[in-house]
Amino acid sequence: MSEQKELLTPNRKALTINLDEERYGTFAEIGAGQEVARVFFQAGGAAGTVAKTISAYDMTFSDAIYGKAPRYVSRERLAHMLDHEYDLLIERLAAQRGARTTFFVFADTVATRGFKGTNDAHGWMGIRFQTEPGGVPSEIVLHVRMWDKEAVQQQAALGIAGTNLIYAAFYYREDPKRLVESLVDNVGAARVEVDMISFRGPAFGHIDNRLISLYLVQHGLTNAVLFGPRGEMLQPSEALHRKAVLVERGSFRPVTRVNVDMLNCATAQFVQEPGVQGREVIALMEITVNNLLTTGTLDAADFLSRVDLLGELGFTTLISNYSEYYRLTSYFRRYTKEMIGVTMGINNLLEIFNEKYYEHLEGGILESFGRMFRNAVKLYIYPMRQEVMARYQASGGGPAPATPPGHAFASEVLITARNVHIAPHLRNLYDHLLENHYIDCLTGYDREALGVVSREVISRIRDRDPSWERMVPEPVAATIRRRRLFGYTPPPAEIPLAD
Repeated sequence: MSEQKELLTPNRKALTINLDEERYGTFAEIGAGQEVARVFFQAGGAAGTVAKTISAYDMTFSDAIYGKAPRYVSRERLAHMLDHEYDLLIERLAAQRGARTTFFVFADTVATRGFKGTNDAHGWMGIRFQTEPGGVPSEIVLHVRMWDKEAVQQQAALGIAGTNLIYAAFYYREDPKRLVESLVDNVGAARVEVDMISFRGPAFGHIDNRLISLYLVQHGLTNAVLFGPRGEMLQPSEALHRKAVLVERGSFRPVTRVNVDMLNCATAQFVQEPGVQGREVIALMEITVNNLLTTGTLDAADFLSRVDLLGELGFTTLISNYSEYYRLTSYFRRYTKEMIGVTMGINNLLEIFNEKYYEHLEGGILESFGRMFRNAVKLYIYPMRQEVMARYQASGGGPAPATPPGHAFASEVLITARNVHIAPHLRNLYDHLLENHYIDCLTGYDREALGVVSREVISRIRDRDPSWERMVPEPVAATIRRRRLFGYTPPPAEIPLAD
């Protein structure tokens, strides 16, 4: 056990690679010194691993080598670095030692804490490598954020993280979970956050990038990851930068007509806000990790089904570990100063006013609301039929309805942000938020969609009740049928009559 622990130190990782005669490559680093190369030189035996190190700090030199880029700390710049250095490595050394060597290039482009201390400390790093001499290369690219207060500490953390990435690419690539966890060995997620990772190439044919990104959240390397409509990994600081953000939280198991109508209605109102007009808007569907772990373990197929179905409808999806809404809005504030909108149903609104979720805060519910609403944040509340609320409550979700289910007009009564029942001692707080338009009612909704409850969709699918198809968008129904998701089984074929 002690031998294994010693092996996992940065020095032992670098030395292990240095003593592996097959590995040979280039280290290209911009923005924080040659921190990763330094670890390999200090470990000893680097002559067996390092073909070249380069650090083109000056922009003129950097542009001359790698070509111009609109942003120097960007994925685009990293890709140029990997392309240039790998091609050069093969061009100059393949004939000499290509038959016995697996070549690699490690590159990073980073901005550590500046002299004035006002910049965002983050960077891109990646490795392109062969798994066999002369083989087609594979690649890992990731985005990191450094949370140490001093630049010298950030540089040291970067050196460790880069060493971890190189070692993981060589020795953990068959074990994705171990690979992800090892990225913060000896440094910790409190110092280095990995908020985006991507794999490609023949070494990673067994890996689904979406699952790897989910592992980042599940294992605490980041608090949220972002997927585009085609399932591609998005880097939050680039996707959310200076945009007005509208988000809807849900389980989306599966995405229903209510989910789509809620976001459409909220978008229509959000873009009319004075603080949003003329700004670029991004609308997100968000799922918390708690919603993915309802059975206590991660069901990978179930997770991928939800992301795929949201993608079918063109939605961008955020996976986070933010149980509280105030933490979610604070996360968006990392990347934008523009307005943030959160749309939700009556059941979620009532949960926000449930004080049990804020017992860990010294200021309780008042502190949570102060954090959530302090910077241009607004809630858009989708109505719910009284009888739907009663069914939701009866199935184990949410508090008791405001109107008894047996009321003669229960099926027609709509619970809205205006008439929802809030605990008496919180009513003045609620009225303040409502009258000052921190909370607004959604309008223009589809009344037919109001009768849909997502958990009923699942039960009807499993019961082979075809009425579920009217509760979800048609493309979603088609995908569920085609891929037999959520327990769907096709109806038995009709038995042809005998002649």
